[in-house]
Amino acid sequence: MKDSRILSTFQDLNHGLGNLPLSQMPEVARQREMVFDTCKVGVVMRAVLFVQTVVVVAALFKAQTWMAWFTEVAVLTSAALPAVLVWLLAACALKRPLSQLPMPAQWTVGVVGGALAGLYGCGQLAWMGLLDHAPWLASAAAGGLMASVLVAALVWRAKARAPAGTTAQLAELQARIRPHFLFNTLNSAIALVREEPAKAENLLEDLSELFRHALADTKEAVPLWQELELAEHYLAIEQVRFGDRLKVEWSIDETASKAKLPSLILQPLVENAVKHGVEPSPEGAVVRISTKRRDGVVIIKVTNTVPAGSGKRGHGLALDNVRQRLTLLHDVQGRFQSALVKGVFQVRLEIPV
Repeated sequence: MKDSRILSTFQDLNHGLGNLPLSQMPEVARQREMVFDTCKVGVVMRAVLFVQTVVVVAALFKAQTWMAWFTEVAVLTSAALPAVLVWLLAACALKRPLSQLPMPAQWTVGVVGGALAGLYGCGQLAWMGLLDHAPWLASAAAGGLMASVLVAALVWRAKARAPAGTTAQLAELQARIRPHFLFNTLNSAIALVREEPAKAENLLEDLSELFRHALADTKEAVPLWQELELAEHYLAIEQVRFGDRLKVEWSIDETASKAKLPSLILQPLVENAVKHGVEPSPEGAVVRISTKRRDGVVIIKVTNTVPAGSGKRGHGLALDNVRQRLTLLHDVQGRFQSALVKGVFQVRLEIPV
């Protein structure tokens, strides 16, 4: 069957992209990563720890006694710590314009900024009268070298982000479009068409929404309320399949709805709860989803009862997937925990607001 509307849509897309220069093509645009994302607490902590470690080791070359080493560390720290913080703050403030530059230019800016930060640290020591002779060239070289290592780490982190996110998304898509789930849903809809057409229509609408989100061009982060809506569509589909065996309880804090989390991260947790809690139990299970905002942290919990004597354990792929994607987005500020306690399996996520 030929559909002229579909053909015309493809023609319009090709025509629109054909007039774009190569640098503005979507595939090329995605290659430009935001390397200087130094506004995250984890990045700042690691950078400071790295520079401080270098300072501690460097002081050993000059000190003859432990007291002299301690004094040398204190002097070098008074220069290195402000310098690295100035570099991190400048990179954070300029991260958006820097992300528009090609990679070689980003490297250049980072190294030059490190050299300037090294000069700033040297100037601090000279101003305080702690240097007999200010080593300006050595300080600039040391600052540039330290900055190049930090930029290399940030580049590696940015590059690791894309393949990990792509792999995670592909795994999510595979879980979302599993043939047996699609067949079960369509069979349920067929069974309802004659007896309860309105219910069948609602079921297909939920399935449509689920696939629309799963196949969309996902962003790095989405608001929590969007993930809750997606989980609600999924549970509505499974409710038709399992009936009274699936009991769902919601406890939603509206003040937490704008928190950011990776796209398609909540639905696999809900699916995991249904698969390991409801499916193997003749009596069914209770699935609870709760959100709560506590100061600057949003706590998300997904729990499900587990049938007594159930020896079936999953491979943990969905949980590992969620854990890795949460770490990529929020680093040390995001937390993921899972545990089975007294017949209840709980997954707990903590994300910053």
